[in-house]
Amino acid sequence: MAMSDQLADMLSRIRNGQMASHKVVECPFSKLKANVCAVLKDEGFIREYKVEDRENNKKVLMIELKYAEGRGVIRQLDRVSKPGRRVYTSMKAMPRFYNGLGILVVSTPQGVMPDYKARAANVGGEVLCQVF
Repeated sequence: MAMSDQLADMLSRIRNGQMASHKVVECPFSKLKANVCAVLKDEGFIREYKVEDRENNKKVLMIELKYAEGRGVIRQLDRVSKPGRRVYTSMKAMPRFYNGLGILVVSTPQGVMPDYKARAANVGGEVLCQVF
């Protein structure tokens, strides 16, 4: 059976990996997931990510989790736009998550970026997830 929401699966693997204190979690590769991981790495929520090739020409995304003082750096990680209900926002109507302490990961025509960079670039798009 095909997975209906691959991004939500990746976010759940990250959440579950942090609760179990794993150093690395792996999930199937897609370009969208790699772009979201790039944003999480740039914002300091994960330590590193890389793509590994496996048998049968399958790619796997290896995500190295980040911890501070024994706790995971990510306190909250939620999917906003879902396959059944897509959430789009303009630059002016883009909400702030935890008054700007958290970030929204937004898929824009210029690529996947955090909300403050989307505001600076004057673009809106689909709100993929929120991270604090």
